[in-house]
Amino acid sequence: MDNEDLIDYEEEVPTTTTGAPSNGAAATDGSYVGIHSTGFRDFLLKPELLRAISDLGFEHPSEVQQECIPQSILGMDVVCQAKSGMGKTAVFVLATLQQIEPVDGETSVIILCHTRELAFQIRNEYARFSKYMPEVRTSVFYGGTPVAQDQAILKDKTKCPHIVVGTPGRMNALVRDKALKTSGVKHFVLDECDKMLEQIDMRRDVQEIFRTTPHHKQVMMFSATLSKEVRPTCKKFMSNPLEIYVDDETKLTLHGLQQHFVRLTETEKNRKLNDLLDSLEFNQVIIFVKSVGRANELNKLLQECNFPSICIHGGLPQEERIKRYTAFKAFEKRILVATDIFGRGIDVERVNVSISYDCPADADSYLHRAGRAGRFGTKGLSIIFVSSDGDEEVLKSIQSRFEIAVPELPESISADSYMTT
Repeated sequence: MDNEDLIDYEEEVPTTTTGAPSNGAAATDGSYVGIHSTGFRDFLLKPELLRAISDLGFEHPSEVQQECIPQSILGMDVVCQAKSGMGKTAVFVLATLQQIEPVDGETSVIILCHTRELAFQIRNEYARFSKYMPEVRTSVFYGGTPVAQDQAILKDKTKCPHIVVGTPGRMNALVRDKALKTSGVKHFVLDECDKMLEQIDMRRDVQEIFRTTPHHKQVMMFSATLSKEVRPTCKKFMSNPLEIYVDDETKLTLHGLQQHFVRLTETEKNRKLNDLLDSLEFNQVIIFVKSVGRANELNKLLQECNFPSICIHGGLPQEERIKRYTAFKAFEKRILVATDIFGRGIDVERVNVSISYDCPADADSYLHRAGRAGRFGTKGLSIIFVSSDGDEEVLKSIQSRFEIAVPELPESISADSYMTT
């Protein structure tokens, strides 16, 4: 068993970052639920990038990444509209890092976006993915900070960034001052491009920066909202671009998955779980709990009731975790009790039911949990136990976040609705 299969997370460390949620590589909005069998390895990326992707716990590219990455890493121009959280940022981050050949004192990638917060966030995405590319330097430049500081960084050959992320106003000022030299630019990216191209002053800045860059370069533009009116403007910057327009509503990442909740008290959970495991048809099932102690206790209880279960959590030695993971993956056990630490790391084709015995802490955790079932475009069933006011709030946030209705679990549910025939 390849150890890389198992992501070694620290136990009970929340996987979401603080501050602004990442609209890029972090799978906060449901972009990494593996509905396809393609893995990032299939893109033939540099080993350094694959290693960083593995560290981050990403397994399968989202639909938009599958569409864009193979062409973008070959230098093709791209205009892409896809729902927030489908991993658009990762497309240009990986495409530019794959192609970059860093030269000291030369900036080869420019990324423009409309807010300082987004610029800062994109810079952080570059830091995460270039973890094993120490020779690549990235900086972020935006208004509200001393311009002299930016100029000093750009002037120093040992600090001059190969990749620059920034807002149009500050970036244009640096280009005009000749502090930011654009003669070596090979990749020009606009994130949330419609916001910049619709506002006259921003568009002017973008155009002025664009004009100073070499004629032959890769141009990529991304946005969650790209009206038919703005598309021709985008294409004026490009040459025969790959055009991807993903329909917002119908391309929800969790399609194929039946989702339900059960309202009950804490003391009713064991009886209900017993009933479900007796009545549901499943190939394999993952039951999520909130702590190591609860994982051990629930597993013991299931075994006493003659259910073939196994439990995995961060409290186990690495060797034992791998042993149990391998046994589950090999279909030696059909029921797995796990903590959230394995919401991302486990990728088992036969799992078609995910039960949140303890309600997830937030919508992000739910997405990772639910995504264990119904992988590779197959059907699946996700059930959440709701036993407190806090749980009710999480259920509401899941429904609004992913624009889905999660109904109450009916008395009986047809196996055809969640079993792939």
